[in-house]
Amino acid sequence: MSRAPTAAWVWAFTAYSWLMTTTSAAWFARRFAAQRGVVLDVLTSLAWQGAVYAAWLPAAGLVWLVLRRFGAGPRGLLAASLAGIVAAPLEALASSLIDQAFIGGTDLAGRVLGRVPVCILLYTAIVAVGLAAVHHRRAGEARARNAQLEAALAQARAVAAPPERLMVMTGARRAPVEACAVEWFAAADNYVVVHWSGREGLLRVTLQSLEARLDPRLFARIHRSTLVNLAHVREAQPLSDGSWRLILASGAELVTSRTYREDVLRRLGR
Repeated sequence: MSRAPTAAWVWAFTAYSWLMTTTSAAWFARRFAAQRGVVLDVLTSLAWQGAVYAAWLPAAGLVWLVLRRFGAGPRGLLAASLAGIVAAPLEALASSLIDQAFIGGTDLAGRVLGRVPVCILLYTAIVAVGLAAVHHRRAGEARARNAQLEAALAQARAVAAPPERLMVMTGARRAPVEACAVEWFAAADNYVVVHWSGREGLLRVTLQSLEARLDPRLFARIHRSTLVNLAHVREAQPLSDGSWRLILASGAELVTSRTYREDVLRRLGR
């Protein structure tokens, strides 16, 4: 199920729920109709309850659209709740009209009021399923992005980049540092802090100009102030907000902002 497309298992669950609910409700509906002096055969009772629960498909579609638009967080839950204020009474009205078509009766208002509590319960269940579906879809997208990142990191480690030396200021002197030995660069006003082999130094350049000089297969911007050597990334851990924590070979930890997450993959050709 975890590998199935979200839409596939949602539709499968919807069909199963409709079939089981219709079958179970039809048995009780026949007894209810008999108490009112109306005799229904099996097929008619199934058609009656099938129509009642098929009327919930528009409400399910509404919930899915709301959650896709506003997400599965507080905004989405609030929007779905507000939509339910309208959807539940309308579903109660639709169900009552279907009841009236099959077993007659004239007290439509009373029948609607009697159905409202059940409709609220059913609507809440639909929202719960919708929330689960949104989380399932997002989890699948996160897994796919993480797999892409792992493949991109493996590719970066295999790159044979041409040697390039950077003259890094370390105190009062300058030291040549191979670019491929640098773990990451951090912007500091008009300077860039270079981190390599447990040491730090400065370059008098901007991070943007330095990025333009370096091999994009190895170096990628993961934050507006951070440029990382992907060949030194030992592990990538997804975070709950959609960003990544990168653990470098030295044990240092850097966080890839969501803004640059897709750019990392794009620059690596993924």
